[in-house]
Amino acid sequence: MTHTADPSEATATSEASDASDPGRRAVLGGLAAAAALTAAQWTPLSRIPVGGAEATVPPPPGPPPGIAVYQQSYRNWSGELRVDDLWTCAPATPADVVILANWAKAHGWTLRAKGHSHNWSPILVTADAGSAATLLVDTTQNLTSIAVQTGATPSVTAQAGVSMDVLLATLEASGYGLTAVPAPGDITLGGVLAIDAHGTAVPAVGETRPYGHTYGSISNLVLSLTAVVWDAPTAQYRLRTFQRTDPAIAPLLVSLGRGFVVEATLRVGQNQRLRCQSWMTVSADDIFAPPATAGANSFASYVNQSGRVEVIWFPFTDNPWVKLWTVAPTKPPLSRQVTAPYNYPFSDFLPTEAADLLGQIIAGNSGLTPAFCNLQGATSSAGLLATLSWDLWGWSKNTMLYIRPTTFRVTANGYAILTKRADIQRVVSEFHAYYKGALASYQAQGRFPMNGPLEVRVTGLDDPGHTGVAGAVHPTLSALRTRPDHPEWDVAVWLDILTTPGTPYSGQFYRETEQWVLANYSGSYPQVRVEWSKGWGYSGTAAWSDPTTVGTTVPDSFRSGLPAGNNWDTGVAALDAYDPHRVFTNPFLDTLLT
Repeated sequence: MTHTADPSEATATSEASDASDPGRRAVLGGLAAAAALTAAQWTPLSRIPVGGAEATVPPPPGPPPGIAVYQQSYRNWSGELRVDDLWTCAPATPADVVILANWAKAHGWTLRAKGHSHNWSPILVTADAGSAATLLVDTTQNLTSIAVQTGATPSVTAQAGVSMDVLLATLEASGYGLTAVPAPGDITLGGVLAIDAHGTAVPAVGETRPYGHTYGSISNLVLSLTAVVWDAPTAQYRLRTFQRTDPAIAPLLVSLGRGFVVEATLRVGQNQRLRCQSWMTVSADDIFAPPATAGANSFASYVNQSGRVEVIWFPFTDNPWVKLWTVAPTKPPLSRQVTAPYNYPFSDFLPTEAADLLGQIIAGNSGLTPAFCNLQGATSSAGLLATLSWDLWGWSKNTMLYIRPTTFRVTANGYAILTKRADIQRVVSEFHAYYKGALASYQAQGRFPMNGPLEVRVTGLDDPGHTGVAGAVHPTLSALRTRPDHPEWDVAVWLDILTTPGTPYSGQFYRETEQWVLANYSGSYPQVRVEWSKGWGYSGTAAWSDPTTVGTTVPDSFRSGLPAGNNWDTGVAALDAYDPHRVFTNPFLDTLLT
């Protein structure tokens, strides 16, 4: 088995300055591997069948007949988590997943549902999975059926392996869509629901929510789902369908992969035409100004204007890339109509000059980081003009999807700051002041831990009423859970900072930033919850490894202010009851979900 590091070491950094030091070489190797991933999408090695001469680990014992098992390598999005000797299969039907679950229970194996692996955190597999009796279950090959139900209460029923690209295109063809979605389309519906994936949207001032839409996570749209669960009377795993009004569904709406959802039905609404305007002419100081001095170009002002905002700010630059989506039923005169997504080709690759700078940074000249970041910003600004993509108009998916598999691979942390809408500017202003100061402090020491952008978005919280179903329950483990004791908290500000994997001092920087975030956004003003798919729980040298954050802080964020019948403890207990033989788990989840 070969891999870069244990998942707890996925963002490990070396603080050695001598390029001859072995730790230093490991860091540079990680940087080089990540840079290589920007040129083309990583594809797994050829399949090695059971009994193949190239197999490097013992095969699963007596796999069920009719379900082909093969050895294949695995990489996560950033390339930091690598396992080259995982056994994998691609069941043809949900019934096959049941067969696999009962086989795994009988043989002491675990099953991990695999989509397109566009994730960072080790909730799918840990780096020792190849030697830990783990079988990946690829949902993308066969579990991809989809059907749209039209009428007064439209919905879509799709299996877990359907990609968001396909889901949104199918909805568009029937006249339906979603208010907000994640930027990449190469993620599966099963993965989206496992980690309460989201986009960026709150209602603009004066905007009325259309029926069938939500400003929260996609998990909040679930009407029903079918999962593989343990059935005590028959002592077997079986398929069970849960309705949104059934409290038993709550933990499965965001299961973190501790369950296996094979199909879900989601409420949908009429599709919308969106105008997406981009500019890089306003300074970060103006956008993130303190509330007392914030003007027409403030983040909160943009939110009020359109409700759908994303700010992408490269370190050491003055003006961020601002994206503003506005509901626009008819095409504005200056907009360019688009009929397909992914309309920022300049962001799909590193230009030669930027690649050269990154190469020198990898070689140890970290002082070139400001130049590298400024070049990224300049490339974006020039690209918006050159491709006429500064003002786009089209159906929702064609302006919301913009990250391709070939986009520059970075590592990222992620936090949701729950607060009231009136405090959005305070949240972003405080973080901007901290982040800018922290970067300057590191720069003064000749250290440059961050060479990717800060991304800021805002969403509504998960309101079960948006399903149109009376009695719909709250998703237990969604970062966008409302707090009954804080009804004034109605939004979440999402903060993500990105850097090239393995950048020296990044682990230390992430640790310090996380501790500041947890301390600053607390009390009656806001609350912090982690973004499940990103990095968090930093020890200073590794993500997902600080025992206090993983074992106490994160669980408590789903206890505080939540009802005793639907909180962290009841959710974990329910997931354990659905899978008492721990078929759907891994060592990281065993630590987290206790």
